[in-house]
Amino acid sequence: MSEEFSVDNKVYPANDGSKLSIDDMLAYFERQGALRVSDLHIKIGTPPAYRIDGDLVKLKGANVDEEMAKALIYPIVGEKYIEQLKNDNTVDCSYRYGNIQFRINVFMENDGMCAAIRALGLDIPEPEDIGFPNTVWKDIVKKKHGLVLFTGITGAGKSTTIASLIERINKDRACRVITLEDPIEYLFSQKNSVISQREVGRDVGSFSKGLRSMMREDPDIIFVGEMRDSETVSMTLTAAETGHLVFSTLHTRDVVGTITRILDFFPSGSQDEVRNQLSLGLAYVICQKLVPRKDGEGRLVAMEILNSNYAISNLIRKNKIEQIYSQMQIKTRDHVDERMMTMERHLAKLVKQKKIELLEAQKWANDSKSFIDAMNSSADPEQE
Repeated sequence: MSEEFSVDNKVYPANDGSKLSIDDMLAYFERQGALRVSDLHIKIGTPPAYRIDGDLVKLKGANVDEEMAKALIYPIVGEKYIEQLKNDNTVDCSYRYGNIQFRINVFMENDGMCAAIRALGLDIPEPEDIGFPNTVWKDIVKKKHGLVLFTGITGAGKSTTIASLIERINKDRACRVITLEDPIEYLFSQKNSVISQREVGRDVGSFSKGLRSMMREDPDIIFVGEMRDSETVSMTLTAAETGHLVFSTLHTRDVVGTITRILDFFPSGSQDEVRNQLSLGLAYVICQKLVPRKDGEGRLVAMEILNSNYAISNLIRKNKIEQIYSQMQIKTRDHVDERMMTMERHLAKLVKQKKIELLEAQKWANDSKSFIDAMNSSADPEQE
């Protein structure tokens, strides 16, 4: 790459008279921590903006122009992906800076080139530190087969939670783990398990191609970065149904919406078959939100958890999806076939533990009435 596009090129003029390079901008993540500063947005016509504790904060400086955008974005994308960007108008890739792995999406829009840069710490947290409201994660890491879905909006911490569980399996079990990611986010070292990480676009053409070849690669555990189309969904369900533990993600806001979204990938004539397949293969759905802490020190996880026990499987098979939420409200005991949690119940628990503000919890609840009922419950939040 030419010197013009060096990561050290100081091209962005700040209001204090200094100039910043993309290297300087990424260094800010390392100083503040990837848990607090999650993203950097570079867009023509506005100053660069960080997402800090969930809020966008613009740098005090000039608006980015086309030349600045190229000088900031091209050095961390690389020549191969620059060409792909020119051909496809969008590209996904990754970049390593110090102790942080960055996931980068560059795309063209009305004003020109734009980049969303997501920070992922290389230190994978322990499951105990993720913020699970119960011990369901212990059941998940022991499972031999089934589909475990992690859902939520972009930036809800899904990748971190999955990485935490895979890393615990890596420490405790001798498994063959294969991941399909777009791009690779957390990097795993070889411990008790043997782990291969494949990046879509670099190591394999698509998720569906990767899944097809994976069936000949003797995996015990599969991580599919995202279920994006009916073919990927169908192959993922088949893998879960035929003796593999499969982790994957979807962009949905709650558990019931996740089931509906999976079915919506398929035409109405195929949905009965998919419901039957889902009832047999689905193990857990965990929907996450990151909520600002009461003390202002970052954000913490609120979770909705579905454990696909016999009753849930039966509701899915009979297309009684609307009854799933009521099962999640009552199947909360610390038993292996229960350990469910609604988002409203977990938010109420966090309020009672004085970890988040009541008004903040109300904003993040999916159902206001259920949240009020959970707040009025006399149950001890430490014993729920």
